[in-house]
Amino acid sequence: MSRKITFLTLFLWLMTVTFPVIAQQKADTTCIFRFVPQKDMFYVPWKGNDTELARLLEYIENNKATILDGKLPLLVDGYCKSQGSKAENLATAKIRANRVKSELIIRAKIKEENFITRNHATEGDFVTVRLTVPVKETAVTDAEAEARLAAEPTVAGRRERQKAEAEKAAQQNTLANTPSETKITTDYHLSLRANLLRWAILTPDLGVEWRICPSWGIAVNGSWTSWSWSDKDRRYALWEVAPEVRYYMGEKKAWYLGAMFKTGQFNYKLSETGKQGDLMGGGITAGYQLRLNKALDLDFNLGLGYLNVDFEKYEVIDDVRVRRGNETKDWYGPINAGVTLVWKLF
Repeated sequence: MSRKITFLTLFLWLMTVTFPVIAQQKADTTCIFRFVPQKDMFYVPWKGNDTELARLLEYIENNKATILDGKLPLLVDGYCKSQGSKAENLATAKIRANRVKSELIIRAKIKEENFITRNHATEGDFVTVRLTVPVKETAVTDAEAEARLAAEPTVAGRRERQKAEAEKAAQQNTLANTPSETKITTDYHLSLRANLLRWAILTPDLGVEWRICPSWGIAVNGSWTSWSWSDKDRRYALWEVAPEVRYYMGEKKAWYLGAMFKTGQFNYKLSETGKQGDLMGGGITAGYQLRLNKALDLDFNLGLGYLNVDFEKYEVIDDVRVRRGNETKDWYGPINAGVTLVWKLF
């Protein structure tokens, strides 16, 4: 019992210490705000929008002077593909982009002129906001400078020219920076899971995963089986429950690291001597999710860690189970493996 208490303490410490360190990755300059299909209301706490908004507000605050000066515009792209026609999709994308801009204008104290907006009837139901690298100014002659000033004698005119130059530079990178259908693969909350390796050895396995946001998920898998043969002289029975916390990484959020806890009981009698007991342990997991289509993924995963097994030995004599002692074993190494079919529900 003391070993189990010690292990649980180490497991909780691992989750609270290791994962905040993993999560401290360098942020990019693109923020994605998700919308309910066919709706244009901007729900800030929904699907990680609050996290993205806080990240974007920090970017704006760090570059506010440059943004207000017109040298670093915010590129806003609205997307919608859930309406019935292209015109309706464009209209909804425009409203969504305006909702996000209004939130930024109010919170960050910036102006409409600090945005460059485009709307699209493709890709998905989201709005992206990007910060582009400031356009480098090239050297000009005195005559060219005088000509520009003559053509744009006002401050507003010069700002309009700078905005146009920034928009031109952004358009050159549109294909590279616009999120595509393959990039946004985590637009779901709940999925069902079945470890095909477990099913292959006649041990039914089912689970669920809740994606709190694109980067974080909580999964729970359970296995159960009960087989007997040779007039019940041979036995194979098992149940396990394995909760897991995952952190998804990369642009497509396909690779992940996790922390798993496992507990269960077993009863094996594959020879003259049977073993019956319980197990407890956990460790670090890693894996990759391969997208098959919009609804299905294949999850390849492996777990390494520690298992503590307490069991008693027994024999069956004249249909009576006779105890032959007990043992405790510790195992360090692989504790889990899976090729899991993931069905994304919503």
